[in-house]
Amino acid sequence: MPYIGKVEVGGPAEVHELADLMISKVAVGPMNNNAYLLRCRRTGEQLLIDAANEARTLLTLIGDDGVRSVVTTHQHGDHWQALAEVVGATGARTLAGREDVDGIPVATDTPVDDGDRISVGECTLTARHLVGHTPGSIALVYDDPQGHPHVFTGDCLFPGGIGNTHDDPEKFVSLLDDVENKLFAELPDETWVYPGHGDDTTLGAERPHLAEWRERGW
Repeated sequence: MPYIGKVEVGGPAEVHELADLMISKVAVGPMNNNAYLLRCRRTGEQLLIDAANEARTLLTLIGDDGVRSVVTTHQHGDHWQALAEVVGATGARTLAGREDVDGIPVATDTPVDDGDRISVGECTLTARHLVGHTPGSIALVYDDPQGHPHVFTGDCLFPGGIGNTHDDPEKFVSLLDDVENKLFAELPDETWVYPGHGDDTTLGAERPHLAEWRERGW
């Protein structure tokens, strides 16, 4: 079956197999959070994006090979409920956007700034700082050298719009500007989007609606 990015809490992970990287997506917890396990196909090194909930589910997904790093996309509690247990079981280093570090109750080993590179074995992710949903939200871009880019957007971009900015017009404009300038302006339509909740999308599917989002204000 081809990867489509549709998972359910309590159901199996879905795996997107790229030439150099394997991406496993699983849904966990009462808020239907997505967690993503990235595995370098050459080295076997693994990185987890958002230890959101259900530590046992995540540790089973990680398996005996362990996980080197856990990246938390932002400070909201539904994205780190299993972080302490996963880190305690694996010894993984923790990473998060610098401006959100104080809001995450597990120590961050490596604060992340815009443009920082994060390795997964021989693969590289680039962090993009997107301000508005939280002060330190980050997206992670994998520019596949043998295909199109892939971007893990946390709660900053979903099918149908950007993340919740809590009816704050200034935060809304900030987030939409960052998403437009750092994602849509720099990445092609084929870019696959892996959000923090729900189904995947592509930048091409969402690009025609940017003006509509700005006009409606959410």
